[in-house]
Amino acid sequence: MYEIVHYGDPILRKVCKPVRNFEILPAIVEGLFETMYEAEGIGLAANQAGLDMNLFVIDLNLEDHPEIYIFVNGKIIDSRGKSTFDEGCLSLPEIRLEVKRPEFITFRYQDLNGQEKIQEFEGLAARAIQHEMDHLNGVLIIDRIPSTQRLIIQKDLKSIEKSAKSLKREKVILL
Repeated sequence: MYEIVHYGDPILRKVCKPVRNFEILPAIVEGLFETMYEAEGIGLAANQAGLDMNLFVIDLNLEDHPEIYIFVNGKIIDSRGKSTFDEGCLSLPEIRLEVKRPEFITFRYQDLNGQEKIQEFEGLAARAIQHEMDHLNGVLIIDRIPSTQRLIIQKDLKSIEKSAKSLKREKVILL
């Protein structure tokens, strides 16, 4: 399992590197899923676990139709429609925001074996992919809201950032 990186850590603001070595992915993916399940999330990008790689996992946990995904080196190549939905983020604990995103996307990615695929997604799957791709491109949900709305949560953001910095100091001391 990994420790989830919170707002304020610089890795959340950088564009992640493409994956070149697919042999190391199974263990990393297993750790990402374990971390995501422990935190009760539906998606987790590698940089949220402190890893600089274009990789994320999603489990929409739908009772009638389970949808588990592993995406490597993804890129949204088309989108259409609009919908607004209440989103949370494991790197921004306790914050939920109304975020407007395209309803449908066409997504190009590689699977765990490096095979390239192109697939269309809609609804929650499309939203989750866009959310995780934002992470891998250094974008957070707070960047997708109006500045007036961001002012309202500024105190919460400072608190998360402060605790992320003290957590980082604790890690250094433990090492």
